Amino acid sequence: MPDLRDLDRTNDRPVYVIGAGPGGLAVAAALRERGVRAVVLEKSDSVGASWRGHYDRLHLHTTRRLSGLPGLPIPRRFGRWVARDDVVRYLEKYAEFHELELVTGVEVSRIEPDGSDWVLHATGGRRLTGRAVVVATGFNHTPRMPDWPGRDAFAGELLHASAYRNPAPYEGRDVLVVGVGNTGAEIAADLAGAGAARVRLAVRTAPHIVRRSTAGWPAQRTGILVRRLPVRLVDAAGRLLARIAVPDLSARGLPRPDAGLYTRVRQGAIPVQDVGLIDAVRTGRVEPVAAVESFDDAKVVLADGSRISPDTVIAATGYHRALEPLVGHLGVLDERGRPVVHGGRTPRETPGLYFTGFTNPISGMLREIALDARKIAKALSK
Repeated sequence: MPDLRDLDRTNDRPVYVIGAGPGGLAVAAALRERGVRAVVLEKSDSVGASWRGHYDRLHLHTTRRLSGLPGLPIPRRFGRWVARDDVVRYLEKYAEFHELELVTGVEVSRIEPDGSDWVLHATGGRRLTGRAVVVATGFNHTPRMPDWPGRDAFAGELLHASAYRNPAPYEGRDVLVVGVGNTGAEIAADLAGAGAARVRLAVRTAPHIVRRSTAGWPAQRTGILVRRLPVRLVDAAGRLLARIAVPDLSARGLPRPDAGLYTRVRQGAIPVQDVGLIDAVRTGRVEPVAAVESFDDAKVVLADGSRISPDTVIAATGYHRALEPLVGHLGVLDERGRPVVHGGRTPRETPGLYFTGFTNPISGMLREIALDARKIAKALSK
């Protein structure tokens, strides 16, 4: 593994890749295959840092065959739905197999153009110069905790879902999970099946729920097929499929959503893949409740005016991309802090700057990361 001091002395203007998660490793491997030197800078001490921090029961919601990165399939022995620890093993093997040039313990705080080059301000006041930069710092970067009124005075336990690992510490406890994305849904099901005394799930907007696989056909393949179809057509098909495959949970407090499935996807909300939530809600082991409005000492005030007293609140409220310090001064982010382009495209005002891993498509993030990697490598090898 190269040392950061070696990079200070080099003058060959490599492509710098920021982040050693799936996106950064995929780009580096695709560039290496085309004979382009890529140096991956990672602020932690290992690859796949965000994956290492996810909860224990997590598996990919996309199939093994459609989740491999360029140049190395995920091993068959990992099964169809790859577990968190096996994803980490795969990423470690991927970096080793492709002999990637990886420097850990290096955090890049700001990047800026310098003529036809890019300057990276890194750990220890170092300035690294490259001919291009690929930002791959990850979709789940900085936990987002809503600033609920009274939050700091809450008498119970409050944590973000990023700190949740398994249900053991919550045995016999009354737990409120806030947020019904894939993470919140899975944590709620995990708690309900492993000894929590009561599990409630705070829902602001009813989600679309899809079966991860139906008769052997994964939801991901459907997502791939419909991506370029008209939104209204996909919405209609989604409503029909939901009525066939997903029971109506309205009586249990989880109604079918008003907006269509693909309409919601275009707004940034991907469907919840069922890995136990449907049965948990149907049997009453997970109780949907209204959204959280505020905290009042030991109580949580909900949007419908009711007050509940959970022992623990787990906020599955998402993440910030946290790109503003790094590139916010370059005018390459939209109003939600996301890159205005991704993959093989580069902003017109900042040629040589690329982004990957900041979208969450229904066709599967790892699949799109692999496609983006090849596009970026092709653009940079011209």
